[in-house]
Amino acid sequence: MGRGDLTDAEWERLRPFLPVSNGRCGRWRDPRQVIDGILHRVRTGVQWRDLPERFGPWKTVYERHRLWSADGTWERLLQQVQAAADAAGEIDWDISVDSTIVRAYHHAAGARRTAAGPRLKRGHSDRTPARDAVAEPHRPPGGGGAGGEGLGRSRGGFTTKLHLSTDGRCRPLSLIVTPGQRADCTQFIAVMEKIRVPRPGPGRPRVKPESLAADKAYSNGLLRRYLRRRGIRHTILEKTDSQAARLRKGSRGGRPPGFDEERYKKRNTVERTINRLKQSRVVATRYDKRLFVYLGTATAAAIVIWLRT
Repeated sequence: MGRGDLTDAEWERLRPFLPVSNGRCGRWRDPRQVIDGILHRVRTGVQWRDLPERFGPWKTVYERHRLWSADGTWERLLQQVQAAADAAGEIDWDISVDSTIVRAYHHAAGARRTAAGPRLKRGHSDRTPARDAVAEPHRPPGGGGAGGEGLGRSRGGFTTKLHLSTDGRCRPLSLIVTPGQRADCTQFIAVMEKIRVPRPGPGRPRVKPESLAADKAYSNGLLRRYLRRRGIRHTILEKTDSQAARLRKGSRGGRPPGFDEERYKKRNTVERTINRLKQSRVVATRYDKRLFVYLGTATAAAIVIWLRT
């Protein structure tokens, strides 16, 4: 076992939930070897073609990562690891929400603008795809230029933004990727709705935290009403201009929102989670052209955090 590879205990936690084939051919190459190759690239940032030979053909490792990013396998694995932790009572449901800017390398640009889907040979209609189109895995919608692939311009230059929620033990619960200039508050509801921790037996997934802490970027009436409607206790720092506007109105301005200073001190968990995610070099700097592939990369890094915490 090399440095950074899955241990036997970690592998046993993932093995029951892995697909054994893509349904079009025989069994795949040893999935443990392939996952170790993916995690090596996630950790070191090495180019796919430069993967060590012990992980097998680099193209096999790349295609498996691309396929699992497209069909949601990485996200399902993350949910199953979270479900096992929740069943053991190991999740701290006092969560925090924030985002981080990720510098996009120039190799991340240039994804095709065409819609997702297999290319067809000349003379073939949509009803009769070409033979080589069968090997093309399903891809989520994209290809709409830089914006459609989660790439944008912000103060940091060519960037992507990673929005996330974390539990109280510095482990990611949900992840969303947007262009770098996208405001944090616009993705808050999407981040919250993506929290789904399955139950070990029958029953709906757990989607509601016990409490939430966030900085002033999430301080607006729409988000506070959303949290009150769901019955989620929250501590969000009020913006200075909002506070001044409320005071100017006097009694018509209403009461100030509740703020628990002790609870707000725990918001540093999301900052520490971001630091742990960015220890993976391909998360800290985006090299992937497609949005869904980069999201799969960040999700694989999150799985490692859950397995090793």
